[in-house]
Amino acid sequence: MFRTALRNVLAHKARLMMTALAVLLGVAFVSGTLIFGDTVANSYRQASAKKLEGVAVSVKATESERRTTALDSTLTQKIHALPGVKEVRSTVNGTATLAGKDGRPVNADNHWRDLATNYQPGEDGKDSHFPLKEGRGPAAAGELALDAKTADRAGYQVGDTVRFATDGPALTKKLVGIVHTDNPQVSAGATLTLFDTATAQKLFLAPDRFDEITVGARPGADDRALTAKVKALLPAKGAEAIRGADLAAQETAQTDKDTDYLTKTLLAFAGVALFVGVFLIANTFTMLIAQRSREIALLRAVGAARRQVVRSVLAEAALLGLGASAVGFVLGIGVASALRPLLNSSGAGFPDGPLVISPGTLTASLVVGVVVTVLAAWLPSRKAARIAPVEVLNSVGQGPASRSLVVRNVLGTLLAAPGLLLMFYVSTLRDTAASNLLIAMAGSALTLSGLIVLAPLLSKPLITLVGKVTTRFFGVGGKLAQRNALRNPRRTAATASALMIGLTLVTGLTVAGHSVQRNLDQAAAQSVVPDYKVSSSSDRGLGADAGGKVAKVPGVKTAVPVTSAGLRSKGHFGSITGAEPAQFDKLGNLEFRTGSPADVGPGKVAVSEEFARQTGLHVRDTMDAAAASGKGHAKLEVVGVYKDNHKVGDALGTLHDVQSLTTGKKLDHLLVTAEPGKVGDLDRDIRKALGDSPLLKVVSEDQLRNGDGKAVTSLNMMYGLLSMAVVIAVLGVVNTLAMSVFERAREIGMLRAVGLDRSGIKQMVRLESVVISLFGAVLGIGTGTFLAWAGGHLLSKSLEGYETVLPWGQLGLFLVLALVTGVLAAIWPARRAARQNMLSSIQST
Repeated sequence: MFRTALRNVLAHKARLMMTALAVLLGVAFVSGTLIFGDTVANSYRQASAKKLEGVAVSVKATESERRTTALDSTLTQKIHALPGVKEVRSTVNGTATLAGKDGRPVNADNHWRDLATNYQPGEDGKDSHFPLKEGRGPAAAGELALDAKTADRAGYQVGDTVRFATDGPALTKKLVGIVHTDNPQVSAGATLTLFDTATAQKLFLAPDRFDEITVGARPGADDRALTAKVKALLPAKGAEAIRGADLAAQETAQTDKDTDYLTKTLLAFAGVALFVGVFLIANTFTMLIAQRSREIALLRAVGAARRQVVRSVLAEAALLGLGASAVGFVLGIGVASALRPLLNSSGAGFPDGPLVISPGTLTASLVVGVVVTVLAAWLPSRKAARIAPVEVLNSVGQGPASRSLVVRNVLGTLLAAPGLLLMFYVSTLRDTAASNLLIAMAGSALTLSGLIVLAPLLSKPLITLVGKVTTRFFGVGGKLAQRNALRNPRRTAATASALMIGLTLVTGLTVAGHSVQRNLDQAAAQSVVPDYKVSSSSDRGLGADAGGKVAKVPGVKTAVPVTSAGLRSKGHFGSITGAEPAQFDKLGNLEFRTGSPADVGPGKVAVSEEFARQTGLHVRDTMDAAAASGKGHAKLEVVGVYKDNHKVGDALGTLHDVQSLTTGKKLDHLLVTAEPGKVGDLDRDIRKALGDSPLLKVVSEDQLRNGDGKAVTSLNMMYGLLSMAVVIAVLGVVNTLAMSVFERAREIGMLRAVGLDRSGIKQMVRLESVVISLFGAVLGIGTGTFLAWAGGHLLSKSLEGYETVLPWGQLGLFLVLALVTGVLAAIWPARRAARQNMLSSIQST
């Protein structure tokens, strides 16, 4: 029977081509994802191993407050004097945001990725951790060095004056050297600035203080014993020592954890593509078995048992899956190569490194492809085993008998009904709690599964309706297309379901994204958007005098200082926003339920409805407010309650009252309004007024309204990942039509004989393809819209006034694309049908 399976694969390779392509694409997605995950993890591991190469013990500071640390040069000397110690390296870490040669910040939006450390020259005057490319290492307070990628991005060369900021005003130093580094963060887009040790301590810590001390052991030294000796030298608090091997293991485990989440996310999309491919595979084998029923009957007649027939079909599927999976794995290597630059273009920041192709990935890819193909072919193989030899031999030329849909319809109802009820229940929920998300996921899965099972039942009314249109405009060709699509509801449903799944996901994503964006646009239109919003990447925020400085800039009409703080009251945490009472109208449209903005003043605050409900506060109550940081406290009278407003937060007070709950009386941001005609020209002037620090972020009105484009990039990325499922669904339409042409060869010959010309045959096949595609599109768009509507209510709490808004233009585009897909998918099958010889087709059995 294995030889029979092999012969069948080779004999029907043209009919199995689309099925093989579907398996190939799905496996390529899976293998590419696994290779990419292994590659990224390996890149981080290699960088970590190189960083920890030769490190026997690592001593780190555990006190982060005010960054004083307990590590000093005295401790360094004591460690260096221990037996078995070869070398000791004392490190200072910080962040330094650079301004490029053009004056613009190089990496202001990702301040945490602006790395800085100390350059530690050895006896030869060079630091082995940072090989020099040009110049020399920094040796004085007025000098610094940059890594090669950072210098290139910023446009600096040795000898230039570099402007940067650490956590305050802009500073300048001379660039004396450019170095190489294998730090994976730098290769992924971070910047690296090097200072001499004394300067680094002054900028980031305190004189004679370090963040970490790494210890290198002499050959033959016991690192466990050395670690114990180092621990004995440490103070009781403020420092901890860990063996280098243990630290490497911890970093490896963290790397695996970080990359595992991304890998699983991408595999979920790959799973969708494979799931769609199951419909194509099952459809193909069902049609092949129907076309080979006489052959199978002969096998049964000469003694083949039912079990042997099943094994033959499954072996055929396994051979097909194995061959397609092998090619898919090779294609997956290309997918893995493309994923890193694609994701890095959206700011992911993955490091460079060679592709890692493990035997486990190869095995997993082949197993997934074979198992999916075999499972998809299992039901068709059972159907093949039920063929009765005498019955089929006596009914040559007859199509397969139609089976009842009663059991299938009952099962579909049992799946869809609970799913619909769950989604209607989800539509009553208002937040994204974990339990609510699980209910929404379960409801979506049940609804979609139920509709897939019920698709044959739904096909009759929908295709009949579409068929009336095709009949009206295309006459006999349209009528024949409708009847061909209805002839086998199971086959039509399986073909359309693959397209339905892809369009359900794409439509749901589109409707949800459009509704969120419309909500944000309406909120922006209803609120007061300043001409500029000025803030800082620094944790210190803006200085208390920033508002006065910007207000003096020519062309600035108003500059409203705004601050905020975390607070705790009656066991509940919240946020409080502070501004001058006369400027409250610049914060947004506040709707007061009780009291008014005019009532807020020194020692008097207003609270949101939600915070008032949580804490039980009412007007004229005294709110005992403690700063969330633990370094501030105030007793404030509640004089008003306003409708929840995400821009203001849980409470609103005066600038002075809120600053008493912050550290250093900082400002969060300034809301700047320009004089008429000056909008768009004040960016540089505002920066100069505040010291032109690279940490400053001056965002214009258009940028505030439109955001930074990351949401659009993420949406496009998800479209790209889902497109694989849609492509496989289109292959399913092509495959079904192509095999239908083989199956209906005699019928096509008879139609030619009674007068239907070649163009009429082509039109019939094209219209059948369009009918099936439109059926899948209508189901997919309708299901996706419903799921997005129900699930969207979970955002009601976080997005005030959220409502589902249908993007009619995009939904119409999806229908048009389905129509185009139907026409394109039918090109090859229609040409093949029209080319068939009339007499040969009539004689075929």
